[in-house]
Amino acid sequence: MPQSRKELTARSVLASTLLGMQPPRLPTRLLVSSGCLFGIAEGATRVAISRMVAAGELEPDGDGYRLAGALLARQARQEASRRPPARRWTGDWRIAVVRSERRPAGARAELREAMRRLHLAERRDGVWLRPDNLPDDRVPDALAVVDAQCEWLRGRPDGDATTLAASLWDLDGWARDAEALRAEMADHLPVLEAGGTEGLAPGFVLDAAVVRHLLADPLLPGALLPARWPGGDLRHDFERYDRAYKDVWRAWFRAQR
Repeated sequence: MPQSRKELTARSVLASTLLGMQPPRLPTRLLVSSGCLFGIAEGATRVAISRMVAAGELEPDGDGYRLAGALLARQARQEASRRPPARRWTGDWRIAVVRSERRPAGARAELREAMRRLHLAERRDGVWLRPDNLPDDRVPDALAVVDAQCEWLRGRPDGDATTLAASLWDLDGWARDAEALRAEMADHLPVLEAGGTEGLAPGFVLDAAVVRHLLADPLLPGALLPARWPGGDLRHDFERYDRAYKDVWRAWFRAQR
């Protein structure tokens, strides 16, 4: 089964709503209406807006708010996950080795998050690696965290690289969940393409689930992936689904103006 769906909260609705906007800003009344669409009271939405401003996740923008800070960076990562950059793989792997194990807990947590965003896997404590097929500057802030705590090495496994990749990432699990998400999108798509607003609430949750799954794609070279890897099919299906969902959503927003 796909990863468990996150419960819709005022913050998650606000964040996901703006993450899906280009540019990522909306008037306050539309943000409040968006919360109401998902059963969240106006007061709860306004409290969430205030808290997100205080946390640096939103900034006032005229008659509304726009994404800021970590959420704005997350939007860029989400867009990149739909069309991931890659370069020709020569067989080399990048290896990051922690310089010192005597680090505060905060530094350890920061490094683990940076490695997740860079799609490196932990071979053992303090040793992280992945095939060298992604641009070095893809996530510069995460790369700076790793550079500050680790030494970089380059090498090739003596054994089978495909076996190594399968031991580092749950490729079968990712593929299985991707196929389940594709089937779920196929079930929702007819309602959305017919313009049915009843598909907005369940479609919102599914849209966010697919985005999270794409962010978790290890982005390995094709030579290391199992046969019939569904990454490309999931992205293709999601482009159609997301376009249909946003067409209905925009129509609903226009009706609120």
